Amino acid sequence: MTEDTPHITRQTTPAGPALRLSGCWTAARLAEPATWPRIESDLATCCAAGTETWHWDLNELQRLDHTGAQVLWNAWGHRWPDQLLLTPTQRSMLSRVASYTQVPPAPSRTTLWQLFLALGAFVWVVLDHLKYAVRLTGQLALDCVKLAAAPAKGPWRDVSGHLYRIGATALPITALVGFLIGVVLAYLMSQQLRQFGADAFIVNILGVALIRELGPVLAAILIAGRSGSSITAQIGVMRVTEELDAMRVMGIAKGYRLVLPRAIAMAIAMPLLTVWTTLAALLGGMLASDLVMGVTPAYFFEALPRAVRVSNLTLAVCKSVVFGLLIALIGCHFGLRVKPNTESLGRGTTASVVISITMVILVDALFAVVFKDVGL
Repeated sequence: MTEDTPHITRQTTPAGPALRLSGCWTAARLAEPATWPRIESDLATCCAAGTETWHWDLNELQRLDHTGAQVLWNAWGHRWPDQLLLTPTQRSMLSRVASYTQVPPAPSRTTLWQLFLALGAFVWVVLDHLKYAVRLTGQLALDCVKLAAAPAKGPWRDVSGHLYRIGATALPITALVGFLIGVVLAYLMSQQLRQFGADAFIVNILGVALIRELGPVLAAILIAGRSGSSITAQIGVMRVTEELDAMRVMGIAKGYRLVLPRAIAMAIAMPLLTVWTTLAALLGGMLASDLVMGVTPAYFFEALPRAVRVSNLTLAVCKSVVFGLLIALIGCHFGLRVKPNTESLGRGTTASVVISITMVILVDALFAVVFKDVGL
């Protein structure tokens, strides 16, 4: 230990126990790996019983900068010790540190009134979102009427572009995920059906589960995370770069040029992606059933039409159209509400994905309850 190493020496004086500080209490010396843990431990031990217990002597300090003064001021609990020896320069530095030190306020207990106000703020935000969502849905209905009245002037080029980005580019990932889900379901169900000798019923379970429920929901969740977030990000970037303001100045309707093409493309792409995902899942389940249970593809193709009615596929397609419209509207809704900063863009994109997936699951549960007697 050198002479300029920060050190605390405990001594017994006629005035009582004393702490004599020596060395250079500077940022460079205190930051040394071997110094700071020792100083921190010594200060914590000395100040555990209170600063009034000790007589502090700073006269032997070689150097004291603002970092060392801050360390001492924090150790003293942001108040001056009762017994303190120091030079005028050291007192001036400690006084300057004390004047600029902000003591964090003590955490206050949450009261019932604060909880009530927080609940009211949450309800207000939800009502605000519902108001704009209803307005966006009504504007979409009016734009559909305008498109039906003059279809030749419709934004069909935008629709085709979004249809390619939403549908065609999503075919590989939806097929892969659907195939793997079918394999997993077949393997898991085969272990249970073998116990009862009901190997042949795997076709019924896979057919109903994949065609009626998992196919539409799985495709919708994938598209919500993939394309729903993209819709929000695209429109949000237009807000950040002031393109939406330019459209308003030029008199271009945002709903007709931004929301309508995406809604039409999503309503067309989602049923096709649902059928595609369901076929991939059935293929995976069929191959796994053949490998694990010996259910041949020929028997699978023969038994599937008897096990699953066409009404299940019709219900799945209808659900997928609703899912697509919901994802498009939610993505556009949060995109149009993005503020002109990147933080709001990130929050809006995250909220869009979360709300889209939640709404898909809720609407699917509603369909399951309302149409429980269809196809079963």
